[in-house]
Amino acid sequence: MSKFFNIAGPCIPEEHYLVPVLERLPPLSGLIATKQFFVIHAARQSGKTTLLKALARDLNSKATHVALYCSLETVQGIVDAERGVPAIARAILNGLIWHPTFKDQPRPAVDVSAYTMAVSSLLSQLAQAAGKPLVVLFDEADCLSGQTLISFLRQLRDGYVNRDMAPFPVSVALVGMRNIRDYKAKVRPDSETLGSASPFNIVTKALTLTNFTRPEIAALYGQHTTETGQVFEEAAFDRVLHWTCGQPWLVNALARECVEEILNSDFTQPVTGALIDQAAEVLLRRRDTHIDSLLERLKEPRVRKILEPVILGTEPVESTLSDDCQYVLDLGLLKREDRALKPANPIYAEVILRTLSYDTQDSMGRSIATTPWIDGDRLDMTGMLRAFQGFWRENSEIWQERYEYREAAPHIILQAFLQRVINGGGQIVREFALGRQRIDLLVCWQGSRYALELKMKNQYRPEAAHAQLFGYLDRMGLTEGWLAVFDRDPAVSWEAKLTWQTLVSEGKTLHVVGL
Repeated sequence: MSKFFNIAGPCIPEEHYLVPVLERLPPLSGLIATKQFFVIHAARQSGKTTLLKALARDLNSKATHVALYCSLETVQGIVDAERGVPAIARAILNGLIWHPTFKDQPRPAVDVSAYTMAVSSLLSQLAQAAGKPLVVLFDEADCLSGQTLISFLRQLRDGYVNRDMAPFPVSVALVGMRNIRDYKAKVRPDSETLGSASPFNIVTKALTLTNFTRPEIAALYGQHTTETGQVFEEAAFDRVLHWTCGQPWLVNALARECVEEILNSDFTQPVTGALIDQAAEVLLRRRDTHIDSLLERLKEPRVRKILEPVILGTEPVESTLSDDCQYVLDLGLLKREDRALKPANPIYAEVILRTLSYDTQDSMGRSIATTPWIDGDRLDMTGMLRAFQGFWRENSEIWQERYEYREAAPHIILQAFLQRVINGGGQIVREFALGRQRIDLLVCWQGSRYALELKMKNQYRPEAAHAQLFGYLDRMGLTEGWLAVFDRDPAVSWEAKLTWQTLVSEGKTLHVVGL
């Protein structure tokens, strides 16, 4: 096997299976042809660097342009322009070493002590030396912050507005996870101003890389089939799309797990939908670097402010058009769908809850020494929730204090309790939707399904809530369901909170569990 599914760094055409990256962003050629400055933003490991390097190779192979790729990752954290701008200049110079146009030319002379002009002077010299229109692709541009970012953008603006009088790149791309509008939050409070000649207004267009479509997933996996003969069944494509919603890193990771780990590179065996489900569970438990680095963002206050209402199913605390909301969307944690926010894909949804509840699950090992609610292929959901009522009364005050996501703590702890009980033998399918004021769970155990809905007491309207769950049971073909209602009013006694009501309607049973 000369190629493989890549999950570490940018894809190399000679080594990795990949979706043709330039086809994923067709407007690029038009922007470059019309000499525009532009932004490309997308979530981590969605193909940005692969795209930029492919674009640079494509432009350099033609007679029309010279393209220079430059990563600004090494400048991260240098907020002082006096040190940061020279670091940017060095990053640009490092990109010349193996460049087909510049490698044999003398290195431009740059006076880094004159840092307010160092980058614009260097780019002007390179544009003069290129012999063709120069395109510069700045990767990891959102690593820049503070005065370094401001000075860098001001120098780009100066070169941009004066390029009719002096050589300068005809097109510049700023590429990272975030759109340029979010760069502003890194350099100044909203109350301050950068003046009328804002360095942020040189960008003509902001583009984003979208996730893979089902045909693109099939084409990517088809490259492996052509090379090895190993078949991916149609159901496998469906399950990949379900778990990943086309997120490129996850699409590659699921295929790699199935092909290399589960099937041990035995290409005579097909990749089935069941194997994709098994691989998804492995990724959830293992939490590779990609997932861990994304979930580090959960600690950020601006992320918590947007994500917590999604976990609770409540209305957002601020507009979904706000900068904070857009920031979380740009990170790729959430997506906007049907005018609601929800996790970007089922794998992220699951790891978000498992991450927030991981310490709780671990601690529960001492509290849940046995699991009497499991009897072979049967799960005693009623018995388990009655046990949780006692557990909640004894532990809720202490455990809720552990959570930064304080409002969502009851939901997280109950789901941690369920996860701890069924861990390894079942699955919890969660449905998030901002504004529905509930979270729907489907606990799957040994072929049986158990519907559970979580609500807060201050959002609980009995008649509507019961009708919703009875309707859900009918759609799922189930005859029994559970509705957990948390009352967080400290003035209400535990005797009044811990209630149990069983309702029967048209052959269906609903248990309302007070907590």
